[in-house]
Amino acid sequence: MKEKLQNNNFMQIQTVYIPKLEHIKEAAATLKGVAAVTPLNLSHRYSKQYGAKIMLKREDLQMVRSYKIRGAYNKISSLTQQQRDNGIVCASAGNHSQGVAYSCKALKIKGTIFMPAPTPKQKIEQVAMFGEDYIDIVLHGDTFDDANKAAMAQCEELGKTFVHPFDDPKVMEGQGTVGLEILESTDLPIDYLFVPIGGGGLASGVIGVFNQLSPQTKIIGVEPQGAPSMSTSLAKGKNTELGKIDKFVDGAAVQRVGDMTFAICQQHLDQMVQVAEGRVCQEILDLYNKDAIVVEPAGALTLAALDQFKDQIKGKNVVCVISGSNNDITRTAEIKERALLYANLKHYFIIRFPQRAGALKEFVAEILGPNDDITHFQYTKKNAKENAPAVVGIELKSEQDLEPLIARMKSRNFFGEYLNNKPDLFQYLV
Repeated sequence: MKEKLQNNNFMQIQTVYIPKLEHIKEAAATLKGVAAVTPLNLSHRYSKQYGAKIMLKREDLQMVRSYKIRGAYNKISSLTQQQRDNGIVCASAGNHSQGVAYSCKALKIKGTIFMPAPTPKQKIEQVAMFGEDYIDIVLHGDTFDDANKAAMAQCEELGKTFVHPFDDPKVMEGQGTVGLEILESTDLPIDYLFVPIGGGGLASGVIGVFNQLSPQTKIIGVEPQGAPSMSTSLAKGKNTELGKIDKFVDGAAVQRVGDMTFAICQQHLDQMVQVAEGRVCQEILDLYNKDAIVVEPAGALTLAALDQFKDQIKGKNVVCVISGSNNDITRTAEIKERALLYANLKHYFIIRFPQRAGALKEFVAEILGPNDDITHFQYTKKNAKENAPAVVGIELKSEQDLEPLIARMKSRNFFGEYLNNKPDLFQYLV
């Protein structure tokens, strides 16, 4: 067995459940005609950018637009008749719930699906469409973990079967079919496999395949910087629940990973990395504008991580799993905003305008640079002070334009506060 996560801070577990290859192959047979065999596409753009052969496993092309159909259907189809008659319950931020909804309708099983209240409307509507009369949707709490606790409570009360989104052997075996398809789609030896991690079910499933069929492949787990539940747990040597997370990458933002998936990743994952949400947003925009590929935030995680490995992957064969495309178009403005903030091209200020005629004209003509653009302006005069504040958002063409801009503001006594580095004030005012 190859050594994994060689770090003194990581406590190794001697015996741990790993999805068996034979069971993953059985899952593939179960999923035949249900889950699409998605393509493994060579990306010429990414290959040129990184000097490597970058291949994309396109799980965004599934019928439910994510790999989650694999684990959900494999689990639900394994239930006894009594369990089917009692009905099932699940909790999900979106993609697992769509897989469960589709499976309930296909297998004619009643299901109750708990989703966090902030789940994008598009995902809620998709769940309702796939499940139709076979499912009931309950919006509960602010996070997946809130919805998960409510779902578990209903299971205990009504004796229903809980279909976990990641910490279940049958679910992991279903997700592991992604790994089978990757190896069946190419004769090239795969040097690196990048896998998004939320709860860890997909990573655990593909580990079951690659450990036996391609042990030389380095498996890299990628999670959002604002929800580093797996990274934190691995660093502490025990499964750890985070007190607060950024829910933006909703398909991979959980406060606590699975106990089984943690143990598998702790012992068999080569490396965990985090990607800033703003970096993910830029990747979403690039995929849409340059490749005509629509992905959700979790779907862009693996590609957004490649920058951190540009030296290691040069000349190598690399696979990135594109996990899903359930993106809500109403989030486009936020995605662009986060990308610009991450790139240091969008900046917010409190500007103190002198109470005299021509002050705004002076600001636009003499303080803004020739390529600077005002994208946000909020001003209210509430008193007769000499300088009245306004919240102003400015988009730059180059991050090098920021310091000269601030210098000009200060020299003309317009500068009040820079808000980007004051998160509490930023969220309150913008």
